[in-house]
Amino acid sequence: MTDTAETVADARERDEDAVSRFVERFASELTEAGMQRMASRVFAALLVSDTGSLTSAELAERLRISPAAVSGAIRYLSQVDMVVREREPGTRRDRYRLFDSVWYESFTRRDQVLIRFRNTLVEGVEALGPGTPAGSRVAETVEFFEFLHEEMQGMLDRWEVYKAKRGAGS
Repeated sequence: MTDTAETVADARERDEDAVSRFVERFASELTEAGMQRMASRVFAALLVSDTGSLTSAELAERLRISPAAVSGAIRYLSQVDMVVREREPGTRRDRYRLFDSVWYESFTRRDQVLIRFRNTLVEGVEALGPGTPAGSRVAETVEFFEFLHEEMQGMLDRWEVYKAKRGAGS
């Protein structure tokens, strides 16, 4: 049996109830971490689809939610760059697809946010005065964000090396 045939056979043998429970559990974890509830459910449903891509109607059916709920969730997920909207060729329907390296991209964007926070906080230190208690507290926050930025970049670089080694060994 070829890899593709095995993948198709594996997909047919899935316990759809178990998949649905997983989607809801993972969505709950994402919600606890701060993501909007419906966006969490839509993201999880896209994540578990073999193509990483579904239409609004497919999402509504799988999650038993309204098209309006799908639309709101997709709007949020698009704003935070976790999904992209694509037009189905030859139709008027949109498909929503996860970015290929969604977690890598998400953490890369978080790193960019850290840089923006750091830059703004530096202005705060200058405005408050570095010798004041508030200025010292903000300066320590600057150092913390600088530390996170350096660690994040190193971690993302190590991930790329890890992926390359894993791919070479496959």
